[in-house]
Order: sequence, then C-alpha cells, then structure tokens
Amino acid sequence: MNETLKVKLSNLTKEPGCYLMKDKNDQIIYVGKAKNLHNRVNQYFVGSHDYKTTKLVSNIHDFDFIICKSEKEALVLEINLIKKYRPRYNIMFIDDKSYPYIKLTKELYPTLTVVREAKKDRKSKYFGPYPDASAAHQTIEILNKLYPLRKCNKMPKKVCLYYHLGQCLGPCEYEIDPNVYDNMVKEIVDFLNGNTQHLLTDLKEKMYKQSEALNFEKAQEYNEMIKAIEHISDKQNIENENKANMDAFAYYADKGYISIQGFFVRRGIVLGKEFKLKPLYGDASEEFISFVMQYYQNHPFSNELVLPKEIDIDALNEVLDVKIFQPQKGYRQKIIDMAINNAKEQLLLKFENQNNQDSLLQASVEEFSALMNKDIHRIELFDNSHIQGAFNVSACVVFEDGLPSKKDYRLYKLGKYISDIDSMKEVIYRRYFRMLNEGGIFPDCILVDGGIMQINAAKEILEQLDIKMLVCGLVKDDKHNSANLINDKNEIIDIRHDSNLFFMLARMQDEVHRFAISYHRKLRTKAQSASILDEIEGVGSVRKKELLKKFKSFKQLKNASIEQLKEVVPEQVAKNIFNTLHNEV
Repeated sequence: MNETLKVKLSNLTKEPGCYLMKDKNDQIIYVGKAKNLHNRVNQYFVGSHDYKTTKLVSNIHDFDFIICKSEKEALVLEINLIKKYRPRYNIMFIDDKSYPYIKLTKELYPTLTVVREAKKDRKSKYFGPYPDASAAHQTIEILNKLYPLRKCNKMPKKVCLYYHLGQCLGPCEYEIDPNVYDNMVKEIVDFLNGNTQHLLTDLKEKMYKQSEALNFEKAQEYNEMIKAIEHISDKQNIENENKANMDAFAYYADKGYISIQGFFVRRGIVLGKEFKLKPLYGDASEEFISFVMQYYQNHPFSNELVLPKEIDIDALNEVLDVKIFQPQKGYRQKIIDMAINNAKEQLLLKFENQNNQDSLLQASVEEFSALMNKDIHRIELFDNSHIQGAFNVSACVVFEDGLPSKKDYRLYKLGKYISDIDSMKEVIYRRYFRMLNEGGIFPDCILVDGGIMQINAAKEILEQLDIKMLVCGLVKDDKHNSANLINDKNEIIDIRHDSNLFFMLARMQDEVHRFAISYHRKLRTKAQSASILDEIEGVGSVRKKELLKKFKSFKQLKNASIEQLKEVVPEQVAKNIFNTLHNEV
C-alpha cells in the first residue's frame, strides 16, 4: 500500500456515506456504502480475505468517498452510483431478466396488457409476477374474449377491428356508461386475484344454453374457455395456510459466492421463484440489501416484503414503500426457511461448475495478458458485414475479464461501401471519436476480424485521434474457423488450438460475427419486405406491420398460403400478396 493511500485511510471520516474504489487507470471498480466509512474501508486493507475479495483489493490503487447525512441517503446513493458506473466488481442485478406482469390501467376506459417493466404507479394496478410468461399471455387472451376493454394505446377517432370483433365497446366513437367499465374491472380484478368460481359457473351456464339451442360451435368456444381457466387455476393450486401477498427473499454465502433465493407469494400461493448466484466481493448482507434495492427498481411492491431476521433493515424501511417483516415463527418464517435452504442447496449444486468456469476464464485472461505484456481486462472486437457492398454494417462487442458486457455492444450502419479497409476505418473512427467526446471507457485491447491490413487500418485512425491502444487481429482459416492471433507487427502469436485461451478468443470472434450478421440480415429482410409490400395494392403501412408481426420474417410471409394470409388481410389483398410474391398474374 502506498503512503498516500495509508494517509487517506487513517484520516477517513467516521460518518456514513459511499466509497468508490479505483484501479490504476482511475476507473471505478467497486462501489459500497457504510454506516462508518473509516471502519468499513479500512477493513479491506487489514486481515485476511477470501480469494475474490483479495483479487478486488489487489486492483485498488485509490478511492474516493461521499459523505451522507444518513444510512438511508447512502443506500440510495450507492444504487445510483452502481447504475451510473457499473463497476466491474459490484453484483449487478438490474439487467437480469424481469418477469411479466399483467397491468390494468386506472382510466375512464381502462386497458389490460402484459408488461415487463412493472414500475408501480397510481394510474395502474399490477398482477403477478408470472414466472411462466405463456400463462400471462394466455390469461390476457381469455380476459380479452370475456371483457371488451379498450385495446389501443391512444384513443383513435373511429372504431377499429376490435369493435367489429366484439372485443371493444368503441368508446372512441360511442358514449359508454361508466358503470359498464366499473363492473368489468371489478370482475377482472376478482379473476386475477384467483376468484374464478363465479365466472366458471356463469360460463358453464352459457355453454349449456348454447348446447341446448344446438349452437354447438359457440358451446365449444365456452368449453375451451372453461378448460383454459381451470388449467391456469390448477397450475397454482398449492395448499397454504396464509392468504397474504408477499415477496420473500433470503440468501446463503459460502466459498466466495452469494446465492439469493426469492419466492413470490400471491393469495398464499407460491407463484414462482427468483434465483441468483454471483461472485461475492464485499459483505454478504450488504450485497443482499443491494440486490433488494436493485430488484425493486424494475418491479412493483407486493403487500409485504419478508426478509431474514439478521438483516439490518433500518435504511430499507426508510427507502422502500412497503411493509417489511422479519419473522421468527409462523408462515412467514417457513417461507424464509425454505428460501434459505433453497439458496444453500442451489449454491452447493452450482458452485463447482461455476468455480471451474471462473478459474478457466481467469487463467485464459491472465495468459492473454502475459502474451501482450500488459494487463488486459477490457477487450473490444469489431466485425463488418455486407453483400457486394449493400447493407454495409459493422458491430462492436465488448468483453470484460472474458465475459460479454452486452450493455456496451454497439451496431453501426456504415456509409457507401468502398472496401473492407475503409469500413474498418469508419467504424473505428466513429467508435473512439465519440468516446473521446463523451469520456467513455477505453479498452485495453482491440481485436479486429482480419490480418495486418485491418490492424493497420485501425492503428491509422487511432493515431489520428492520438489514442494509444493495443490492436491485434483474429484470422480465420478457409473453413471460416478461428485460426491465428496476429499482433501489430504482423507476427503470428503462438496459441495452442486446444488451449482455454484459444477457445475464449474463438467464442469472442463468434459472438461479434453473430452480432454483425444478425444486424445485416435484419436490415436486408426489412428492406426486401418493405420494398415488395409497398408495391402491392391494398397493403398500406398498417397492414404491412400486421403481416410482419404475424409472419415474423419475409421468408415465412412468402411461404404463407392464401388461407393463412386471409387471417390478417381481406381475401383479395391476400391473393394480391400471394401472386406478387410468387410472380403470378
């Protein structure tokens, strides 16, 4: 530890606040909070630590701190700093998958939709989460058949297709008694809260009446709806002794990892669970609290939040707008015990495989750093794609310590194609000129797809921008497989093709190629389908969107029969599309 760092540590305040650990490049690599900044930050530099914390400490060359008035203020600031800087050693949960919710808006003419970003607001009511996304969409489909709520996001001037299908009352054009919507909303809320018996009884009566009237097609429709409702209800039919709505989270930490287990309980029914296993660099309880804060950045609160009794919830109580329980007995304690046991079992099951993967990846990164004679943590790879100069695009993917950082991926539409070398110059210039202007994080190494000509093209642009950066190339063989690594002196760097480093570089090259070619195909398909469909009589912008939404791609649209096309557009328009795509008159 250098003398400057020792002096800063000894004079550090004992007030609450946040600390920001920095590496030798002055990049923030870890953010934490503390009731007592002096005690917490000094803990990193005294005593023994596990391997992962030792790795973090070895990269700390300096730190900053921000004094806060209270632990509550420090907790909120910590989350905002993590979101802003996304430090390498912080546990990130914000970008992880989010479960779907059903959203019922509180409007004069309400709407019902499936959403992922379910941030609580006063204008909407949320139901869920639904760990099975298909169940959420199936539920919406049933409710749309039963209740003719408004379907459009913005109120149009005239009734649309949904009105003619009987799935909307047409409030855009007709005056509707507010009581009609109030009654529908009440029944929908009952349904989503699990009170389906009254609705099932009503549907069965309607089914029997239609059957007696020999209207078997309508009777069959009611029968299918009954079966769908019973199916959804059966999937959640779990015995329980408490009808509460709660989120329960607990954790288990061991072997340098933290395992977090959550259960979503609605009406006393365990709808699903949340599981995370992450490397642990700081205090387990603090990381757990960080998870809870991050989780509710993207999810609405339940009626209750249940946490283990050993967690200090003073700051959470001030920040989160939800009632927090720390039970010692009863049903809530059973849920917490179940969460802890699950977290422990999951950690033990996944630890060996995860640890082996981490060890191999770390060894590969260290080997690459040794070959380059510098520490390599952040790598950016570029690949270009075009067809005879058309749809000229480029992609940039970013890896940190061997893992993809997808939030940093970028796609580029390039100018008129001249040559692969000019395309490489354009994307390098656009990428790093913008970084210079915006203060972005520069990589330790650039890997281009190609040999010395592509390397020199990248170096020429970097020199013009006065940026010093290591540039290497990844060359493929005649079978388009990763073959060699070439440095900026046109020297082939010897890497065994059965080594972990070679496989890591090959995965990186495959990822940037996948990302580039996917974008290229998307633009090509969009242009192809748009240009042809625009020429077909009866196909406007709305029908074009509906067709592409239904058939997903131009290839599937071309393979569709007239009968399949008629599901989206009128018969004559379907024939026009089919004949045009098959060159028939």
